[in-house]
Amino acid sequence: MSHLGLPPNTHMAPHSTSLCFSGTLCFARLPPLPLFSSSAISLRVSRQFTRMSSSSSPIDSVPSPPDNAIVLGCGGIAVDFLATVDSYPQPDDKIRTTSLKVQGGGNAANALTCAARLGLTSRLISKVANDSQGKGMLEELEADGVDTSFLVVSKEGNSPFTYVIVDKQTKTRTCIHTPGDPPMLPADLSQSSMLSALERASIVYFDVRLHETALVIAKEAGRKKIPILVDAEKKRDGLDDLLQFADYVVCTAKFPQVWTEASSTPGALISMLLRLPKLKFVIVTLGEEGCLMLERASKADVLQSQETDIESLVETLTHRKDSTTTFPTCVSSETTNLKADGIGTVSGRLFLGTAEKIPPEELLDTTGAGDAFIGAVLYAICAGMPPEKMLPFAAQVAGCSCRALGARTGLPHLTDPRLVPFLV
Repeated sequence: MSHLGLPPNTHMAPHSTSLCFSGTLCFARLPPLPLFSSSAISLRVSRQFTRMSSSSSPIDSVPSPPDNAIVLGCGGIAVDFLATVDSYPQPDDKIRTTSLKVQGGGNAANALTCAARLGLTSRLISKVANDSQGKGMLEELEADGVDTSFLVVSKEGNSPFTYVIVDKQTKTRTCIHTPGDPPMLPADLSQSSMLSALERASIVYFDVRLHETALVIAKEAGRKKIPILVDAEKKRDGLDDLLQFADYVVCTAKFPQVWTEASSTPGALISMLLRLPKLKFVIVTLGEEGCLMLERASKADVLQSQETDIESLVETLTHRKDSTTTFPTCVSSETTNLKADGIGTVSGRLFLGTAEKIPPEELLDTTGAGDAFIGAVLYAICAGMPPEKMLPFAAQVAGCSCRALGARTGLPHLTDPRLVPFLV
């Protein structure tokens, strides 16, 4: 492996874009960086800040984490090489970064780090290689309290890594991922290890990265009646099978319509609940526009037999939301029979959550914001939060993560003063 995590013999294409970090040094010729040095420093600062905050201004009203709540996650882990640039490069450009950070990443690893900082016992099933990057990832997770004893460590190969280009102009990020090799297979996880990982688990979470292994775990979790949350980021191999086991789904803005072929997002949410009878709720995250959640209800909970068009209901909720506040809020409908033309009808409640309005000068990086949201949702489910509290809480956690470079640097702890209003 090279110092940037590139496999041996990897080279830059003759007309590829180069990112220059300082002086005349370019991305392909960067001198060795101390792996995770930036994140380790940030972690120490974060912990010192938390301790000082707790000692100087104790917050007695913040509830303790749910007793014995354990979340088991199976999915992606990686090293993130985060390069901030003034604007995204054009083909053949040579540009310089304004900052560089090396930090652990991967959807599942990020979400479980978030859950651990919020006080949940977090266990991760994934695979790394026995290289410097793999060791660094494990050390970083363990420093945050994530149980890594169920990770598979390959004696050879390379650990997964991702180049992340953070565009300061558009406030967006572009990810270029290289999977780990050899890939994880179900045979890598022994039956005894899987059963130990599932022991006393409160919820199981999949990001669908290791779909074959995830499906084996999902089947066992289903037999044990352990709730399952699936992160439906986009269509992936094995996703359809995992969705059949899902009690909860959190998905990106485009996914519901792509998966259901419905003409609108609200209609697609109804279609998902009709196709997935085990599903209790589905949340679609909408970036700065917040989120939309459809929660299933039993017909016995519906007081009136009339049907309500879900498109009209979304418009009603949109008019009701408070657009003047900067902090996340939530508005909801009554429990009713929701219909979508040409799709069908379900009994349920619709929730519209807003995102935090972050001042432009404070918005540094959206990398991992969705993972932070999911980590907070995992906490909220274990804590028994109603949706009216869960959605603003998750949005606030995601907002905190956007104020620092990287997916984990800005993840808050449960005692963070910014979370207190959403917990009391």
